[in-house]
Amino acid sequence: MKHLPWMALSIDRSSKVPVFEQICAGIRRRVIAGELAEGTLLPPTRVFATELGVSRSTIVTAYEQLVAEGYLDSRRGSGHRVCALGETELNQPPAPTPQPGLTETGAAPQPFEGGQPDMRLFPHRQWARAVSRVCRTDPQSMLIGGTAFGNPALRRAIARHVSDWRGIDASPDQIIITAGAADGLGICMRTLTRPGEAAAMENPGYPPMHHFARAQQLTPQFLAVDAQGATLPPAGTTPRLVMLTPSHQYPLGGAMSPNRRLDFLNWAARNDAWIIEDDYDSEFRYAGRPIPAMAGFDRLNRTIYVGSFSKIFSNALRLGYLVVPAPLRDAFGDSLRRFGLRASYMPQQPLAEFIDSGEFYRHLRRVRRIYGDRRTFLLDRLKRDFAAWGHFQDHQAGMQIAFHLAPHLRDTEICKAAEKHGLSIEPLSEFARDDITCNGLILGFCGYSETELEPELDTLLHLLQQEAARQ
Repeated sequence: MKHLPWMALSIDRSSKVPVFEQICAGIRRRVIAGELAEGTLLPPTRVFATELGVSRSTIVTAYEQLVAEGYLDSRRGSGHRVCALGETELNQPPAPTPQPGLTETGAAPQPFEGGQPDMRLFPHRQWARAVSRVCRTDPQSMLIGGTAFGNPALRRAIARHVSDWRGIDASPDQIIITAGAADGLGICMRTLTRPGEAAAMENPGYPPMHHFARAQQLTPQFLAVDAQGATLPPAGTTPRLVMLTPSHQYPLGGAMSPNRRLDFLNWAARNDAWIIEDDYDSEFRYAGRPIPAMAGFDRLNRTIYVGSFSKIFSNALRLGYLVVPAPLRDAFGDSLRRFGLRASYMPQQPLAEFIDSGEFYRHLRRVRRIYGDRRTFLLDRLKRDFAAWGHFQDHQAGMQIAFHLAPHLRDTEICKAAEKHGLSIEPLSEFARDDITCNGLILGFCGYSETELEPELDTLLHLLQQEAARQ
């Protein structure tokens, strides 16, 4: 490999632009200007990091970003090479420096915001190819949904996905396309309950579930969470449904034990009740394969499965799905006809193409690896520098960590101070209801690189020290 003038790359360490983005911009400019020809082999990440005086993770992040944009190609055993001219928009002006991807509210995610994917990793070229294929071969499918349950091709692709990844044996006729997980939860409540009935949910748990139940005029019933997961409804109570996150409890983390799952399924059968399984980020398990879904364990007898693409793929598509027991199919169909559909038809056929082509799974494996590296970085920092301020449990899954604070620290005060410094940290206490006491911080790690999180962790450590000094 001939020598390349990498040291000519200019890095301004006083700039607010992260170092990895400066490296991206420098390589991008050289590709566009023709200084780096097609097929040029870039230095190994360790060599490049040493030459520039940065961490290897910074170079890895920069290379991954340029691969996502189509400037570089990565193949196992052959390093990173500059793509052919036709594979990227070299005839266009340089793209602006990539900024943090947008959240579901349209704003850039702030450091530590939980549950936010890094939209800079979105596979734009591959998705564009899927959309282009549909526009050429089957454009009407982007405007005509087929049935009340959604696009048939996408439902078939989801049936294969939940079978392979979640252990759920369901036919496409049992799949309903929704406008995300929240829409799916709302459809379940409208279909399975009547005003005045009780709906049980985890405590601490996902706050919108409480609001959804109230909006449907249901009475929320809160279930404490122990080491095995959510506890059963107390004797003498008969909620119509129970909403659970058994594969990865939100926000504490951890998976429900097999015995507790069986206890819930037996309870539901005895009481003619239903279990709604919210499986919001189950694909992000960093050790081994994802834990099988409760709906698969149950064989879709008393369990309705709620899935979403917002955490895995894109928070802008607003697509999710339900997998319902066959006996409930007609009831859900009637509910959809009465209340109407919210899921857009437009992206459904392209998403089916994207899944069937294998690009969805390549993207999933890639982001899981990147998020896994970011998670490892965060946990290492917490172990090294934050042990005096609290503790956490490593469940090897999810998109955020619940950091339990020492008793003398107040999570709400720390989160208020963090907001003034541009950090988006949720207090664990706000996820609890009734007499459950929680005190901790929800730290998301997926939306930002290690380089970006490093100074923000320093800021958080300083805020903890300040709060302790006031006690």
